Amino acid sequence: MAVDNGAVMAISILSVINALSPKEWGSRKIARDLPYGPAARQKLDIYAPRNASGPMPVVFFIYGGSWMDGSRTQYDFAGRALAALGYVTVIADYRVLPEVEYPGFLDDGAAAFAWVAAHIADYGGDPSRIALMGHSAGAYNALMLGLAPNRIDHAHLRCMVGLSGPYDFFPFDGRITLRTFAAVREPLDTQPINHVSRDAPPVFLGSGDKDTLVYPRNSVALAKKLREAGVPVQEVHYPTLGHPGPLMALGVPARRIAPVLSDVTAFLRQYL
Repeated sequence: MAVDNGAVMAISILSVINALSPKEWGSRKIARDLPYGPAARQKLDIYAPRNASGPMPVVFFIYGGSWMDGSRTQYDFAGRALAALGYVTVIADYRVLPEVEYPGFLDDGAAAFAWVAAHIADYGGDPSRIALMGHSAGAYNALMLGLAPNRIDHAHLRCMVGLSGPYDFFPFDGRITLRTFAAVREPLDTQPINHVSRDAPPVFLGSGDKDTLVYPRNSVALAKKLREAGVPVQEVHYPTLGHPGPLMALGVPARRIAPVLSDVTAFLRQYL
């Protein structure tokens, strides 16, 4: 990963996307500020399709922010976009640096996932059909939860989606990764690529070819390892997009720049 300025820029763009995105007519926010733990940042929001009935598939979306900032309220456009397509969508805050160190943010993700598996049926979701999805550091969190053993109950997990994620970045050589992972005793265990097994669920990996914050080689390397293990993987590269592009393309104003939402939707419908 490159310098922290990219994360700051992405947050500024998020504000614009949220401001410009009309409310998806087919979605509604059905719950907010639900606690999944005792800490102030251990809360989540839930979005759902407006007119759907019966147990619906679930997308647990994890946002990025270099493991040091971010808020679920900045991702309303993503929650509504996925809900409008027929998915009960959960977006959870999680503790970040300096409040916690690695693996604290993963522990929060696992706790939120466990809450979803236990309670999402009360909100119209099907706990046996959950997808993990994330962007940037959130894609790292999602893939680590889904690939590393013993973090979550994999019986609930059907597939994973990673957008612009870092999956193979050891040795640590950037400000973000050095700050977040340099003190870890077993650094190789921090890498999603090192947890690939033939039991992994299907994976969608999307990245922008112009991404200079998290280089596309992360997706290339992970996709190769997954294929070698016999895991279904869809690897998509978007030639015109930089680091925030695959996330922004989920919002209404930016969907015309790349078919990220339609690509992700096709993948989710295949495996959820």
